[in-house]
Amino acid sequence: MNRIPDRQQLKQELVKHYLWLRQYGCNDSHSGNASFRWHDEVWVTPTGCCADTLTVDDLICCQLDGTTEAGASLDAPLHIEVYRQNPDARAVFHSHGPHVVAITLNGNNFEPVDFEGQLYFPIVPVVQIPYPEYVEKSPAAIAQQLQKNKVAVVCGHGVYACAETINLAYKWSCSLELSAKTAWLARQL
Repeated sequence: MNRIPDRQQLKQELVKHYLWLRQYGCNDSHSGNASFRWHDEVWVTPTGCCADTLTVDDLICCQLDGTTEAGASLDAPLHIEVYRQNPDARAVFHSHGPHVVAITLNGNNFEPVDFEGQLYFPIVPVVQIPYPEYVEKSPAAIAQQLQKNKVAVVCGHGVYACAETINLAYKWSCSLELSAKTAWLARQL
């Protein structure tokens, strides 16, 4: 019988998966962010946190109504907007996989060449947001893309993935990076 995880278990899962993004090269020590939704609460990583030292006690509780607490990730409003526009979403991950970022620098949507990539996300939308307008425009732009896609990329910045579980959002993040790496290698042949 599958038991629904409680808030503390979800916090532990988020910290573990966020660390894995760092350990497996999808983020540097202090980049990216992650969250999970628990009813009307949105638990998010703090701004500028180090994945290597993050603990469950460091996570910050924001609210689905848009209330954010001091120290929450700069992307907390983006995470909240994704949950508002996608009621099935329970986890959001933001990562900076180098192959995804590099292969989408041209601003074109990414079409994976590998079997799994084509199966999971045949077309990955790439959104262009000018740097000075990122904080203002990214919540609506990314939330809109994640209504109909598992992942979206901000050109020159990184990946946003959402899913019904923490593990699945992590999977989409890693799978997209591997698809981009495969496409990158194929272009070298």
